[in-house]
Amino acid sequence: MTHTIYNKALVDQVVAELGIPRLENATIGEVVLIARRLEEATGIPFIRMDQGVPGLEPCRIGTEAEKAALDTSAPAIYPPAEGVPELKTEASRFVRAFLDVDVSPSSCVPVTGSVAGSFGSFIACCQRDPVKDTVLFIDPGFPIQKSQLRVLGLRWEQFDIHDHRGEGLHAKMEPYFASGRIAAIIYSNPNNPAWISLTETELQTIGELATKYDAIVLEDLAYFGMDFRTDFGRPFEAPFVPTVARYTDNYILMLSSSKIFSYAGQRAAFIAISDKLFGRRFEALAARYSGSGVFGPTLTASILYMITSGVTHSTQFGYAAMLRAASDGILDFVAETREYARRARRMKDIFERHGFRVVYDRDIDRPIADGFFFTIGYGDLSCGELMSELLLYGVSSIALSTTGSDQPGVRACSSRMTEPLFATLDERLAAFNQDHKIQTK
Repeated sequence: MTHTIYNKALVDQVVAELGIPRLENATIGEVVLIARRLEEATGIPFIRMDQGVPGLEPCRIGTEAEKAALDTSAPAIYPPAEGVPELKTEASRFVRAFLDVDVSPSSCVPVTGSVAGSFGSFIACCQRDPVKDTVLFIDPGFPIQKSQLRVLGLRWEQFDIHDHRGEGLHAKMEPYFASGRIAAIIYSNPNNPAWISLTETELQTIGELATKYDAIVLEDLAYFGMDFRTDFGRPFEAPFVPTVARYTDNYILMLSSSKIFSYAGQRAAFIAISDKLFGRRFEALAARYSGSGVFGPTLTASILYMITSGVTHSTQFGYAAMLRAASDGILDFVAETREYARRARRMKDIFERHGFRVVYDRDIDRPIADGFFFTIGYGDLSCGELMSELLLYGVSSIALSTTGSDQPGVRACSSRMTEPLFATLDERLAAFNQDHKIQTK
């Protein structure tokens, strides 16, 4: 006798109806659809660990500023491609306040979410030099970014950082650069899905290799300041958020409002391009776009504008207000988002009590932080097997194999775990472990 929540035949039927050939390869969106269909068919809710949706209320400083902007002429006017001056100024100031890095307002460009930022940046990075046509992923990473390269028809290389932390990172990375084809390197920090945080030494390694081989680092800071082992919430005071920008001029930082301000629905982010890279001229860009070939203006006007035609005008004022409040010390966004760490800690305790383990569990010499994401394995189950089995017990997740990881397990997200769900999670994982017979602690 098993203790599953959903009948396996029903799960298989839903997967077949959605046309998903292999469940372990399912995208985040497909897993969301599976959970939704099963909930609709049975009336039994899932523990939703699949999609990284903010689980906190949106920042009211932003919504009020956006409402005020809607009462002006802004809705009738196309937003400038380079962003409204107010947002560009506050973006530059925010970078200085929390990263201790100087980037001019002109080099800070709003984008409709970091997804648009990476999409446009991939294009510019891989078109600036005919020889450099490949993106290097330090994995595990955000699956959508590889999907973007599929859309663009661009090449990529990847490696799982799990066994290459610290001093081993240089030896692992340099052979990729030595090929001469690496146009850009991309990673998230803290990491989606593993929640590891690269150390200053590792960031220095990445920056120095980027300079040596003229590659551009795309640093995805979607979970900005959310390594809660350190208090990064004080503007213009150490400690500052770690960044590769201290070690190279070849960088594009991507900072999103989605998680740190719970503003995901408004699709507001900005990219901060180093001033040196922003003003650098590339002959290949000049030839392709019949323009100056200067990196920043080409990315802004000839690429990003073709994708989204700018960021919603009123939203830019809301985003600017939140950035200003954070830099002024009025809004402690780190304290607000620390709730995710509390949820993750409770979730990990429940998982570990029922025989699961944290897969990416250390940052070299110390345990990883608790935060928005973490990774879970169970016995010798593969990524696909664990994901499929958890579905039967009403727990949705995504397979680590879809993130570029070589480790067996799934990604868990803490954002949707409200108080009543912890007892439900405990019950369902107890049933899972009872059926799978792993010895509990």
